[in-house]
Amino acid sequence: MSVQYQAVGWNRQKRIYDLVLVAAVALYLGVSIGVGALVHPQATVETLLIRACGTAAFLLLHIVLSIGPLCRLNPHFLPLLYNRRHLGVTTFLLGLAHGAFAIVQFHALGNINPLVSVFISNRHYGSLAEFPFQALGFFALLILFLMAATSHDFWLRNLTAPMWKRLHMLVYLAYGLLVAHVTLGALQSERSPLLAAVLAAGFLTVLSLHLVAGFHERRTDERATQHNDDGFVDVCHADEIPEKRAVIISLSGERVAVFRYDGQVSAVSNVCQHQNGPLGEGRIIDGCVTCPWHGYQYRPDNGVSPPPFPEKIPTFCTRVRGGRVLVHPRPNPPGTRVEPARIEAAQGEKYAAR
Repeated sequence: MSVQYQAVGWNRQKRIYDLVLVAAVALYLGVSIGVGALVHPQATVETLLIRACGTAAFLLLHIVLSIGPLCRLNPHFLPLLYNRRHLGVTTFLLGLAHGAFAIVQFHALGNINPLVSVFISNRHYGSLAEFPFQALGFFALLILFLMAATSHDFWLRNLTAPMWKRLHMLVYLAYGLLVAHVTLGALQSERSPLLAAVLAAGFLTVLSLHLVAGFHERRTDERATQHNDDGFVDVCHADEIPEKRAVIISLSGERVAVFRYDGQVSAVSNVCQHQNGPLGEGRIIDGCVTCPWHGYQYRPDNGVSPPPFPEKIPTFCTRVRGGRVLVHPRPNPPGTRVEPARIEAAQGEKYAAR
């Protein structure tokens, strides 16, 4: 987190992340152009660049869309998510290069404005095989530009996290437009079944990962809970919560992260104020609940970020009876301190009762 907005808060992890990203993109472009020149020796440099940048952007977009569900299924993928926005900006830049080279090669030599030519040079909107697919790519690029331009925390702060999240969900619309762009473009220029197979495999991979992750999240939301007479909900046995980790439970339609640490239990909202990250999938570091997405921190007893950061999240009242962890489903206002429930004291009461 940062108190003042900066262009880029470079740290060692970001440098390594971006160096690997740039090297991988450069390697892909080099190999793609080299192989393309060997397979199609008659192709122009512009054509090779169009294909290399376009396929790189499309492949990278598949990776961007796969990182989220992969992280929900396996935390080992979390390092990829930390700077996923860098992948998104790189995807836009590659798509921009692809579009620029395509416009120069196919629309810049006439007496009509090249951007206008994209929409009027082919007017077969009623034909599937001859559909003007380039227009679809243009609108997808506009969405990717909007997402890249608002990727910095400045926009996240001023748009608010829910609005920023809804805005960036447009990536799925961009993906759909690009799938149609590639499919309809291939119908007009390619006859290789390999392209169709690769396109189908990519689409099915993204769809399958999201469906599996969705079913995984649904099991969390549908987890059976038992309400006591005093309104508290029986969550689990204290021993079922790993030390300095949490279990996530859905209470009254809201996901709650119940943390165990230093012989006590606290419950906070599972939603990070930064990008709605799942706090319950993180852990307690230096006494603070640490979001696994970007490292935002909150104290488990009051949901307040350590100074000088201003973020606050709702807290929930907890109890431990007979080793069972109980949580009241009504959230307290963000930043409200709740005394942690002591596990040792509760177990001592159970043994004394015997």
